[in-house]
Amino acid sequence: MEPQLSSFLTNISLPHLPNILALLVLLPILLTPIIHFLIINKRSSSSSSSPSSSSLLLPPSPPSLPIIGHLHLLSLPLHHSLSRLSSLHNNSPLLLLRLGSRLALLISSASAAEQCFTKHDLTFANRPTLPSSQRLSYNFTTLVAAPYGPHWRNLRRIATAELFSSSCLNYFSHVISEEVAFLIKQLSGGSGFRKVEVREKLDELALNVVMRMMVGRRCDEEEGRRFRWVVKEGFELVKESTVGDFLPFLRRVGNAGREKRMVRLEKEADELFEKTVEEMRRRRSRGEEGEERTIVGRLLDLQEEDREYYTDEIIKGVILTMIAAGTDTTVETLEWAMSLLLNHPRSLQKVRSEIELLVGHDRRLIQVSDLCNLPYLLSILKETLRLYPVAPLLLPHESSQDCSIAGFHVPRGTILFVNAYHIQRDPNMWEEPKSFKPERFMEGGAATGLGYKIMMMPFGMGRRSCPGEGLAMRLMGFALGAMIQCLEWRRLGEEEVDMEEGAGMTMPKAKPLEALCMPRGIIV
Repeated sequence: MEPQLSSFLTNISLPHLPNILALLVLLPILLTPIIHFLIINKRSSSSSSSPSSSSLLLPPSPPSLPIIGHLHLLSLPLHHSLSRLSSLHNNSPLLLLRLGSRLALLISSASAAEQCFTKHDLTFANRPTLPSSQRLSYNFTTLVAAPYGPHWRNLRRIATAELFSSSCLNYFSHVISEEVAFLIKQLSGGSGFRKVEVREKLDELALNVVMRMMVGRRCDEEEGRRFRWVVKEGFELVKESTVGDFLPFLRRVGNAGREKRMVRLEKEADELFEKTVEEMRRRRSRGEEGEERTIVGRLLDLQEEDREYYTDEIIKGVILTMIAAGTDTTVETLEWAMSLLLNHPRSLQKVRSEIELLVGHDRRLIQVSDLCNLPYLLSILKETLRLYPVAPLLLPHESSQDCSIAGFHVPRGTILFVNAYHIQRDPNMWEEPKSFKPERFMEGGAATGLGYKIMMMPFGMGRRSCPGEGLAMRLMGFALGAMIQCLEWRRLGEEEVDMEEGAGMTMPKAKPLEALCMPRGIIV
């Protein structure tokens, strides 16, 4: 999942909004946006005046300001400000927002989201092509950023049928097992409790799993540093990105520093990905690849079959997607899960007992194949994803034609924004929505009926949902289970772990998790 798209509203650069507003009082600048605003309004009215749509009402909309629309109502973290906005308007399931020159539909209910991704799934299969995302998506050609059409359908077919198919995931199970075993050995140093920064170790785990799947080897220290910098800098640039995505006439105002950083990031990332592709190409030419399957190797096979289509840019786009979507999101979920368990020791002991009951007295390390027999462990992951979805606003979609949602008219070209965080904590849908209760996902629990599937959407919904869900659940489930089975865990002190959310494109912890751990003598 490419992070630069996971929250299109992050492209507003909220900290700089007061300066932008000050600029708007200047007459020379003000004249241009007024004209632009009137043109947009004319287009919107004409698109809504067809006989089929004129009788339908637009969704409710808060009072807005000229030119900037509703930008002044937003603050970080965006999913919280949008939840408050919905609450202030009688918990409306839909709100129509004007973000500068663009219309956006905010969805805050499971039923409305279901309509968007079932009945109108094809209508909302597009992504908005925001200028700030172009450099970080190989000109909108990656699986996450590409507009709906033949190219996207081909990438999706490759992802589901080859890269993330059941047979492919089964093949790479040994990679997950070996890397998790390496993580446990790192955390098991010494005989007593010692303090560890959990995120740092999880970062290494996630990156090495992805690298071994892509090219068949682990990262060296310098390479790992560069990959992590690319992901972090990309996240930061999107978080700080310009209002120019929604106010085009201001695209070049105060943007020089960010543009330089974007150019540097694009260059650094492309060189890193190019080096990865060339390394794999050299190994193949020397016959060093052997029988080992790799993702980049398979893409090079496809390139040999059709060089015109499967360019190096397409292959590098897959690497970008794997690194961006397969590292930070996995790490953040595991960090939230461990934090929740440290604050709920009964749940920690309950899942450890479940694991010990399964493996018996031979003290063996659990296997990836054991996950289907560990329902409470998987329930902990589901409850973590409910409370702390890594993409709280999902990925943005865009309507390719006029449609009707919950009886309201939605014009073509409207950006769709689904507040999964709000939906997954909706008190009308969930009992004690803010409480950590994995039991709700156990057999017979409140969240096990057919209806709960539309209430849980951490990997998105519809045809553009994340194809890597199966890989993510395997890696997170096995890593969390092994950490619980092989190590004793304690908080640093009597106080509970701080659960404050950080501001960002995904949902990081404001304070990285530090904890005490000690080996339990399980054979690894």
